[in-house]
Amino acid sequence: MADTAAWPQSTIRRATSDEAGPLAEVERAATLVALAHVFPPDRFPYPDADVLARWRIVLEDPAVTVLVAERDGGLLGYAAYDDTWLRHLGVHPDHWGTGLADLLTDTALAGIAAGGTTIARLWVIADNHRARRFYERGGWLRGAETDTAEFPPHPAEVDYYRPV
Repeated sequence: MADTAAWPQSTIRRATSDEAGPLAEVERAATLVALAHVFPPDRFPYPDADVLARWRIVLEDPAVTVLVAERDGGLLGYAAYDDTWLRHLGVHPDHWGTGLADLLTDTALAGIAAGGTTIARLWVIADNHRARRFYERGGWLRGAETDTAEFPPHPAEVDYYRPV
């Protein structure tokens, strides 16, 4: 479990239905830094409207829990999960390396485990080396499945799993 003492002034709570905009903003900030080599912005402009629409759908889905980490009213990161899948995890780049991603992941995995699932799963872009190192450090194992991402240029995604 992540050290919650590292985040004494932060709160992890369920997202509200009107937070699609802030969620999309954090995702945008992280994607533009972490995945510029996969989605070069000069060739593939960031799909702001599509990402915002996706967050609205996720927030309305009763099978999905969306957690947000906030401090002083600002959204710092998020984790969205269902009964088996860690669907989305993101932390604003200003807070990378602080343990916040660990805290969000641990909280989401506890939620998945509470539902009775024994194996959690996720998808990650194959060339997202930072994320893959993060998951592998956290005990996630590479599965055998592959897929393609929803946004152009539709890079390869790989699956991971871990016991909860």
